[in-house]
Amino acid sequence: MPAATQITEKTYSIGQVAKMFDLSIPTLRYYDQEGLIPHLQKTPAGIRRFTQDNIDAVRVIGCLKSAGMPIKEIQIFMQKVEQGDATLNDRLAMFLRLKKQVEQQMQALQNTMDMIDFKCRYYGQAVQDGTEKYVKKQMPLSSLVLPSNNK
Repeated sequence: MPAATQITEKTYSIGQVAKMFDLSIPTLRYYDQEGLIPHLQKTPAGIRRFTQDNIDAVRVIGCLKSAGMPIKEIQIFMQKVEQGDATLNDRLAMFLRLKKQVEQQMQALQNTMDMIDFKCRYYGQAVQDGTEKYVKKQMPLSSLVLPSNNK
C-alpha cells in the first residue's frame, strides 16, 4: 500500500521575503511583532516561515505604508481582515479614503513637477542667453498656472 502523500504549501524564509520586498529582516520582524502578518508560522526553533498569504500581507502593508498610512491604522485594517466579511464595508470605506488621499498627493507632486519643468525651461533659456535679464520678462513665474487647492 503506497504511503499517503501530504501536500505542503511552499514557504519562504525571512531573508527571502526581505529580498523580495527590499526590506530589512528587522522590519519584517517588527511587522510580525505588531501583528501585521496574520498566521505567520514559526518552526519549533522559532524561525519564521512565510506562506503566500503572508507574502500577500507584506505586499498590502507596503502599499499602505507607501500611501502614508501609520502602522496603528494598518493594524486596525489587518484586524478587520481577520474579522471577515462583516468588515467589508469598513475596509472598502478605508480604501476609498486612502484613494482620495493618494490622488491629492499625486496632484501635489504634479504641481511640484510643473514648477520644476518650468524652472528647467527658465534656467535653460537663461543659460543659453547668458543672462537671466531677458528670460525673466519672457517667462515670469506668474505665467505658471497651478490648480487651486479649493476642493
